[in-house]
Amino acid sequence: MLIQCTKKLLDELKITPAVSEEEYNPLFSWHANLLTINRRKTVVLMNDSNRYVIVLYGLKAKDFKNLNTLIVNAIRENLLLECINPDIIDKFVPTDTEINYSKTRNRTTVARLNKSCEAAEFSFEDFNGNVINQTIAGMNASRSIVGDGSGEYIKPHVKMFENLEQLAGSPVFKCKAVQIKATMDLGNFEVWRRLVIPINYTFKQLHSILQVAFGWQNCHLHDFDVMDGDKPIINLVCSDDAFEYPRDIPMKLETEYRLFDFFPEYKKISYTYDFGDFWKHDLEIEEIIPDYSNNYAVCIEGVGNTPPEDVGGEGGYEMFLEAISDLAHEEHELNVEWGKSQGYTDFNIDEVNKELKIKMNRFF
Repeated sequence: MLIQCTKKLLDELKITPAVSEEEYNPLFSWHANLLTINRRKTVVLMNDSNRYVIVLYGLKAKDFKNLNTLIVNAIRENLLLECINPDIIDKFVPTDTEINYSKTRNRTTVARLNKSCEAAEFSFEDFNGNVINQTIAGMNASRSIVGDGSGEYIKPHVKMFENLEQLAGSPVFKCKAVQIKATMDLGNFEVWRRLVIPINYTFKQLHSILQVAFGWQNCHLHDFDVMDGDKPIINLVCSDDAFEYPRDIPMKLETEYRLFDFFPEYKKISYTYDFGDFWKHDLEIEEIIPDYSNNYAVCIEGVGNTPPEDVGGEGGYEMFLEAISDLAHEEHELNVEWGKSQGYTDFNIDEVNKELKIKMNRFF
């Protein structure tokens, strides 16, 4: 593997790069820059073939001495989280990969690297200060639309997948997944979705999947309780503000945990969305799927319509349904129009799956 460094990074590494006589292969070559984000030293790497991005954050002197291992492990970790077949990852970047360092290739590539650095900085809100490899920031930066120099535009992560498929000569996706039945606690109404989700997804991603599956619009706060039987053992929250209201169980940010951290040991999760209307969902873990061939979630079954946003809880939903079902109701037209403005619609599994696939290519 060839890492082509800016002068700033070479100075930090205190190395004089050797001139490589190996044939240049852009897929196995990366450009790298050193920058400071939130007063911490950060290395951003960009693949020369597809502009896929890796972000290493909070590096100290000892980490620069171990940079080879950090780079290899970060690339492998990110691709595993992208649901790439581990056998293909081993072919692309083995754990014992040899790394050579050189100067940057040309001004065009440096300009592209600078754009990748900007995309990484833009994802700063997703940084986790407890780890070096910023997987979410790198994946988000890799989902930025970039020009390829010929007037066309690409998404780096899609191009990386194409490159790996060409390298392997076979489909690239293979991972473990979890089958979940998510049921709304809605008293007089039956509303549930059955989903298959890659087990390496974060709980933030699980939240986004549930928003799509139930037709919510992500207008309110939410949290998860991991359950041991009927007892919550950890509360996963969506923002730092939640820590101002401590509970009697540990509280952690949802971005710090992935589904495999709790599944299959724990079988139930409680998900609450909108602490005003208080929409509670019980998530039951039904099955672990060992060889899942997608890198996105799918909805395989579902029943019932989701209440519209801000309808006023279960009681408000009952009044809303009464009004829209009765043409003679004095507030019939008002509620029909308001429901449309809130995105209220019949459950459509095809539309849900279309949106779930789009989201995988748009965000992390």
